[in-house]
Amino acid sequence: MSFLQDPSFFTVGMWSVGAGALGAAALALLLANTDVFLPESQEAALEYLEDVDLKTLEKEPRTFKAKELWEKNGAVIMAVRRPGCFLCREEAAGLSSLKPKLDELGVPLYAVVKEQIGTEVKDFQPYFKGEIFLDEKKKFYGPQRRKMMFMGFVRLGVWYNFFRAWNGGFSGNLEGEGFILGGVFVVGSGKQGILLEHREKEFGDKVNPVSVLEAAGKIKPQTSASEKI
Repeated sequence: MSFLQDPSFFTVGMWSVGAGALGAAALALLLANTDVFLPESQEAALEYLEDVDLKTLEKEPRTFKAKELWEKNGAVIMAVRRPGCFLCREEAAGLSSLKPKLDELGVPLYAVVKEQIGTEVKDFQPYFKGEIFLDEKKKFYGPQRRKMMFMGFVRLGVWYNFFRAWNGGFSGNLEGEGFILGGVFVVGSGKQGILLEHREKEFGDKVNPVSVLEAAGKIKPQTSASEKI
């Protein structure tokens, strides 16, 4: 038992424990920055989105089926993770910068939010230049709803997104649910289908605006029988 009286034994033991903990932490950090543990995404079918119930944000809200948004001219739709999030506001501003070109194409720009808390939606509107609707059942965040919890705060990509938005002058708050990930859809008119589906994989994972315009350019507006004559 002489090794118990040897101070170097305890020194080596403590060093081994410390090195093991450091190695485990490094491995966890490495894995957190891969796509291994990201929530799996399932593509939405047109039939799924068509049947989503949305509400207007008026004093006397109207409930309608989502297909009304794109039935005639298609649509670009942002499923907002959280209106008060400065990353979401940054993406909203980016999409809004496309509105002049979308207007030329005759394609409307919309957003859906999953909750209406205080003045959060009103405060979001300066960043988003389209109409906003409420998706209480969070269907636009499915069909397989995905969450990113606190792991998001150890992802280097998320921190890069933070600094990018801060440098861009965006700010926000912590009001509301912000773990259910959002996305952006470009939906064609009628039964043309979903032309682009961008699922946010981590906080601040923005859609490529060039891809949005390319998809919007493929939309074929529906013409009525009277217009064909």
